[in-house]
This record gives sequence, structure tokens and C-alpha cells, in this order.
Amino acid sequence: MFSFSSSSSVSNYYSILLVFSIVATTLYESNAQLNTTFYSSTCPNVSTIVRNAVQQALNSDSRIGASLIRLHFHDCFVNGCDASLLLDNSGSIQSEKDAGPNANSTRGFDVVDNIKTAVENSCSGIVSCADILALAAEASVSLSGGPSWNVQLGRRDSLTANQGGANTSIPTPTEGLTNITSKFSAVGLNTNDLVALSGAHTFGRAQCRTFVNRLYNFNGTGNPDPSLNSTYLATLQQTCPQNGSGTTLTDLDPSTADNFDNNYFNNLQNNRGLLQSDQELFSTSGASTVSIVNNFITNQTAFFVSFAQSMINMGNISPLTGSNGEVRLDCKKVNGS
Repeated sequence: MFSFSSSSSVSNYYSILLVFSIVATTLYESNAQLNTTFYSSTCPNVSTIVRNAVQQALNSDSRIGASLIRLHFHDCFVNGCDASLLLDNSGSIQSEKDAGPNANSTRGFDVVDNIKTAVENSCSGIVSCADILALAAEASVSLSGGPSWNVQLGRRDSLTANQGGANTSIPTPTEGLTNITSKFSAVGLNTNDLVALSGAHTFGRAQCRTFVNRLYNFNGTGNPDPSLNSTYLATLQQTCPQNGSGTTLTDLDPSTADNFDNNYFNNLQNNRGLLQSDQELFSTSGASTVSIVNNFITNQTAFFVSFAQSMINMGNISPLTGSNGEVRLDCKKVNGS
């Protein structure tokens, strides 16, 4: 492939190789700040502790798995996976919990506190709240019948929150595919990540207020969303009457509400996606998401593999590592406050 006519060319070749080597090493190290064995000597049982606590929570609350993975998702999209979402209001902090996408919506903070207590009892001051969110998300999926993956660890916790960022960066249920794709792209996630991670809506619930616009007055037309299956529309209108309670819950996946499987994608094909942001993955003419949805419909294994990889990708969004941030002793507040 290469030919050299002088010793200087050979020297230049090895200089280029050295540069490539340095670049490759730098890239590797930047991606290797997190690793799956981070706590192997300091808190070797952390994964088991988290998994047991999630299982205990699932025993009394079938929704909690979906709620916990949503916390990780909403955390990572704002300043990276740094547990900033968990911070309460204080003199210097405007909590992300009060941002539009989170207020009266995100839940499971008490379970995170319980997990943190259990971890602290075993390994005090070692495991970050950000890593607990990542581990709890994996446990929630695998305990509900979904894939398992080796969680990359080593994140540290933020010293502040970004309520404004939470208001603008987190994808919302009423956004179109173009906007949501842009929000994923802004944090380094691609279209395959978007479709795979949307598949987390295979379990959990949604409040009427997040989709009622589709039932009666879609985009100001005075009519329902034409992409909604008519039978499903009638069912949803019974659950969520016009001018009714916006907080009434309905299953994101009416077929297997608490199981992690690929039925979510079958629902989209049958025009039974609950949220606008879900259905647009399949119903947007010419969108690159359609073929990915079709693949996941016919191949649950492909969905599981993609979902696990996309969760790892999302978990790698701008983590605090090394001496940045801290390991909070209480996930709700910065140390010393």
C-alpha cells in the first residue's frame, strides 16, 4: 500500500503512525473514562445491591421500572449523566424536578434514595448517584424481561442543576420527529438510538395530558390525529374525556403493559402508538425511522441488542469523571449543604 523512496519518507511514515497512535489512544481514553469494573475492588456487590432493591420496588409497584429508566433518560439529556435531576431546590439550586418535562411527572426518587441507602450501608462514599441511576435502569429492564448489559461506571455527581436546560433539551411527547431527532443529535445519539430508546415505552404509563391533544384537536384541526387507530381512539377517549383529568394514567403498551418486549413496535404498525412522538416513528412518510421500526417488529433480538447498546451510548453522554464533581452522600443535595 505504501512505497518509500528515501529514509526521510520512512521517517515521515513512522511520524504519521505515531500521530495516529496518539489520536487513537486519546479517543480510546476519552471513551474509556467509564468502565464496567470501576467498583470491582471498592464496592464489588453494587450491581447486586441495586438489582435487589429494584426487584423489591417492583414487587409493590409494577410501574417503577419504567419510572427509573425515565429518570436516567431525563438526567442524561441535561448536562450529561450527572444525577443533576435528583437535586432538590436550595438557595443556589433551581431543581430540574420542577422543569416542564419533569414536574408532576417524574417519579421514583424515593426508590433511588432507598437504593442509595443500601449502597451506602455496604460501601460508604464510593458509588455516585449518577451510577446508581444507570444501574437501576439496567436492572429495571432486565427484571422486566428485557435485555441485560454490562453497565459502564465511574460517573460522578454534579454540584448544580440546570432547570432551563431541562425545559429545552428533553424530548417531549407532543413534538414532531424532526425536533426530537435534533434533540437526540445534540447529545450525540443517532436515529437508531432514537428508535431503540423509544422502545422503552414498551412498559410504563402516561398521563392523559401528554396525548389528549391527539384525541380531540390535533394540531388545531378540531379533529383527532388521523394516524390513530379508530378503535384505539375510542378507548382512549373513554379513558381521557375532553376536559377531564389530565393526570389519569393509561398503559403505554396496551398489549403487555409491564413487560419489556418488542410489542411497542407492533403497536406503531397498527397505529396504536400512544404518544405523538411514538407514532411519528412509523407514520412519518419517508422517515429513516420506519425501516428500523419494521426491523424491530420482526426481530426482537435485534431490538434488544440495539437497545442495550443505545443505553450504553446514552450513559456515556458527558459524564463527570476523575476529580470533577463529587460522590454525593445524599442524592437530593450536594455534600456539605
